[in-house]
Amino acid sequence: MLQGSVDDTGGGAAGGIYMKLILQNASAATCILDGYPGVSLVGGGNGTQLGAPANRNAELPSAGPITMAPGSRAAAVLHYTQAGNYQGCTQAPADGLRIYPPSATDALYIAHPLTACTDTATVLMTIGAFQSP
Repeated sequence: MLQGSVDDTGGGAAGGIYMKLILQNASAATCILDGYPGVSLVGGGNGTQLGAPANRNAELPSAGPITMAPGSRAAAVLHYTQAGNYQGCTQAPADGLRIYPPSATDALYIAHPLTACTDTATVLMTIGAFQSP
């Protein structure tokens, strides 16, 4: 069982924001993370995906499996580009992020309001692989 949060104190530049996507092992058992999460903006108060999912950032690859003891954390760098930077972007409010941990088919939801582009041709986010803190 994983719990997610976002630390958006990473700063930004030229219309983008760097955030840390953090997953914490909330179970009593050890788990292993290895690779990139799936990340999408969701909204409508019902988890509807808005626009394109995040692209993987090949410059932030996996360093190998992370063994997570109960209570431990791992983080991945998420870069979000402001939707207003794209002409022709139909903007919509996003309630938060849907996260699929690596190799998982069930998702977590992290409330974190942002603005999405509703078209799937505009990719607003890139995500790195999970790293140990």
